[in-house]
Amino acid sequence: MSADKVAQAADWLFAARREQQRFAALPAALHPADDKEAYAMQAALQHLLQAAQGPLAGGKIALTTLQMQKLVGYDRPIAGGLLAKTIHRGFIELPAKAFLHPGIECEVAAELARPLGKTGAPHTAESVADAIAACMVAIELVDDRAADYANIDAATLIADNAFNHGSVLGQPVRAWRELDLPAARGVIRIDGREVGHGKGGDVMGGHPFAALAWLANHAAAFGYDLAAGDVVLTGSLVETQWAAQGQTVEIEIEGLGTAGIRFV
Repeated sequence: MSADKVAQAADWLFAARREQQRFAALPAALHPADDKEAYAMQAALQHLLQAAQGPLAGGKIALTTLQMQKLVGYDRPIAGGLLAKTIHRGFIELPAKAFLHPGIECEVAAELARPLGKTGAPHTAESVADAIAACMVAIELVDDRAADYANIDAATLIADNAFNHGSVLGQPVRAWRELDLPAARGVIRIDGREVGHGKGGDVMGGHPFAALAWLANHAAAFGYDLAAGDVVLTGSLVETQWAAQGQTVEIEIEGLGTAGIRFV
């Protein structure tokens, strides 16, 4: 793996985000040779983003369904990182012009009470439960930059931090053990109209914690820990919905409450 190649790829991806270019594969000379190199590029991109968006403060899992994996031609989930200043709380307003094609996902988020990753590996949905301080309803805010899904490049998707552009969290629920998370119904509403619904068991492995365990094992494989206090987004219960300027988006998950965004 060439450090120069990784740095040049991160610069290319950073510029594409800054200039809101339509999503495209990395040029052939910069294209990742394998997943290890793609994740090295992701880490380098995250480092460039941190100047404006703050340090890493958690993670996300993408491609948690066979349908999405087939769509991009990749046979497993993808990990990404969350940056501190892009994590919001409650109900917020965001400028629509900051995004090329903003998408909304309805997710269960977990806040960690202790490190997970190389610490305690291997992980299961049952074992990671002991590391969870609170669960929250969460919007993942993605921007696919008008990607052509018929020709999307999974390696570039990894390097581009899996389309993450932020999140909005509801109030922490520390009594989450009292909830039946797989059965909890989640909905997305745009301007008060329901546009999609699902339940917690629709995510990878039939439980949000199965996705968390996957991310913890991914971290272990790459030799790092998710930290105490980190937030992990566990995958959308509902098909991604796309928003536009002037619209108000709200998500709700039974037992976890609501979160929302108005695009101004």
